[in-house]
Amino acid sequence: MSESSELTKKLLSLQPQHKFFVGIDSDGCVYDAMEIKQKECFCPNTIRVWELQPISKYAREAVEFVNLYSKWRGINRWPALIKVFELLKERPEVIRRKAYIPTGDDIRAFIASGLPTSDSGLKKYMQMQSSRELDQAWEWTTSVNETIKKIVHGLMPFPFSKDSMEALQNDADVFCVSATPTEALEREWQSGSIDHLVRMICGQEIGTKEDILRHGALGKYEPNHVLMMGDAPGDLKAARAVNALFFPINPGHEEESWEQFYTEGYKKFLDGSFHGSYEKMLIDEFEKLLPEIPPWNLKQTDENGKSH
Repeated sequence: MSESSELTKKLLSLQPQHKFFVGIDSDGCVYDAMEIKQKECFCPNTIRVWELQPISKYAREAVEFVNLYSKWRGINRWPALIKVFELLKERPEVIRRKAYIPTGDDIRAFIASGLPTSDSGLKKYMQMQSSRELDQAWEWTTSVNETIKKIVHGLMPFPFSKDSMEALQNDADVFCVSATPTEALEREWQSGSIDHLVRMICGQEIGTKEDILRHGALGKYEPNHVLMMGDAPGDLKAARAVNALFFPINPGHEEESWEQFYTEGYKKFLDGSFHGSYEKMLIDEFEKLLPEIPPWNLKQTDENGKSH
């Protein structure tokens, strides 16, 4: 049995020890890891492997917008890479330079294959299909992982995040729910001395965050007893897919968000007053922080004298 199948089987078999379930994302939510991983690990490897050196400035802006400052923040690395290619293909400065942007067709086919969008899923897909683009894809994802291992060290959980997980121990089953490879998650949560505060660390090998929530929580807890915490729209989407509540950790305001959860949010979740106007207020504030339109498109609109 594969590692992913073993992890999925383990998650499915876990039964509730408490009345409540809390799933918590890792990168950008518990750990201030998004900036260093995207800017120092993903971006340089994206420029190098996909030969975007002639437009490195615009490639960097696209990588950072998609992965950090937009509604796509936190999505799986493969759809995020495709979105970067799409934004570059339509950007006038890139078009004028006649720079080559990968088509991404073979990566799209991999995403649509039904296999896990993980390194193991890509490796299995490459046993059935072969192309230069897939070879580059393998080099890219493994290089990113190696760079993360070399660079991302010594990160500590956001203030109030550990306190919050400790406060939940007697009332909720707490899980890490992430799109990051499990090996990296386990290393980071152990280094921060918080791995003992979750029943299981669930990464991309199990599937999407929605898959993890379905396997871990759906049908095991009463309505409004399941909560997802995250810093990206994908976390909210995963929560809604299983009728879970959502508490956002706002990008750029992570410490304030965790303090709010620690001082009032988790108590409202446990006493039943979270659902409704309180949750709506939190989500409205969260969604304002992550736009869909890149800032360079807004700039062009302003220069053309059009409203937006």
